[in-house]
Amino acid sequence: MRSRGYSVLITARDCFQVCELADLHGLDYQCIGRHYGKNKFLKLAGLCTRVAQLAPTILSEKPDLALSHGSRAQLLLSKLLGVPSMIVMDYEFAKGLALMQPSWIMIPETIPETALELQKSRILKYPGIKEDVYANRLRPDAKIISELGFHADDVIVTVRPPANEAHYHNPESDGLFEATIRFLSTAPKTKMVLLPRNQAQEAAVRKSWQGLFDAGQIVVPPQAVDGLNLIWHSDLVISGGGTMNREAAALGVPVYSIFRGKIGAVDRYLAEAGRLVLLENAGDVRSKISLVKRRRPNELRCISLACGYFKILAARAITSPRIMREPTACTVMVNFPQRASGITSVGLSAVASVKPR
Repeated sequence: MRSRGYSVLITARDCFQVCELADLHGLDYQCIGRHYGKNKFLKLAGLCTRVAQLAPTILSEKPDLALSHGSRAQLLLSKLLGVPSMIVMDYEFAKGLALMQPSWIMIPETIPETALELQKSRILKYPGIKEDVYANRLRPDAKIISELGFHADDVIVTVRPPANEAHYHNPESDGLFEATIRFLSTAPKTKMVLLPRNQAQEAAVRKSWQGLFDAGQIVVPPQAVDGLNLIWHSDLVISGGGTMNREAAALGVPVYSIFRGKIGAVDRYLAEAGRLVLLENAGDVRSKISLVKRRRPNELRCISLACGYFKILAARAITSPRIMREPTACTVMVNFPQRASGITSVGLSAVASVKPR
């Protein structure tokens, strides 16, 4: 948007290292709101609280378009204030969005339009997956291996626990996570980079597997790291998340999903294409995971078919007179997906002020 002559104001929610990731990527942002845990009543209270916290900024900036990656607070506020909105999403089973329908929605073409309660004229589609858009921007930095205390001959496995506070969480994922840790703990020269979603999750894993931490077989990065760079230097990825799995697929890194919620169209597409392996039980963990050193190509080559389409559609949505009252002087609220430290599925809530210079 800046390259098109607009200024941008970003707000980030204080949860799951969002602010640390924003700092890592040099984003200029305002921190507004926090996460309220997995309790449904607290989630609802948190939603209302963040709407109230965002309101002064939105009323001040007077946005003409709300652009998000599924931010419910942003959607609700834009609905209350009559602000046109647009969502970029790739999981059709996310709850809570049907009652706050956006004006436009941008999705991968693998998601059928019948899965969305929105007029076809308001649906923008692009080929491939959203991670293909930005994965090719990675500039690999091998220092991360030594910084984590690993050696060149170690089999490095990046592990992301399930989102046990999400509404779509299935306890079966926790069982698969435990089976994964047990399996990896017995493999020689195998080191795990654990990317917990919060301190409580890290504490729970440490309590159950303290011996592996003491032996250096499980390492938690002391601060937010570039998730794409970590994935690139991993030999494989095992995750209960969505975006991190797809980032690995975009980079051509072997990836195994322990997600046991409803499998979305994008994951089915990647599995059918051989870019993602879906694990369904403990037997799959033992029989399907291949613990071998990965031969990294000399150059980063990503599948980037979606990139051009994605940018074109985004530009259309921002400047289209169908949703813009004044396309030449507008403000856009945005929710950016995270991609550092493996904490990618939550999203970076943001408000982008879009005004010509």
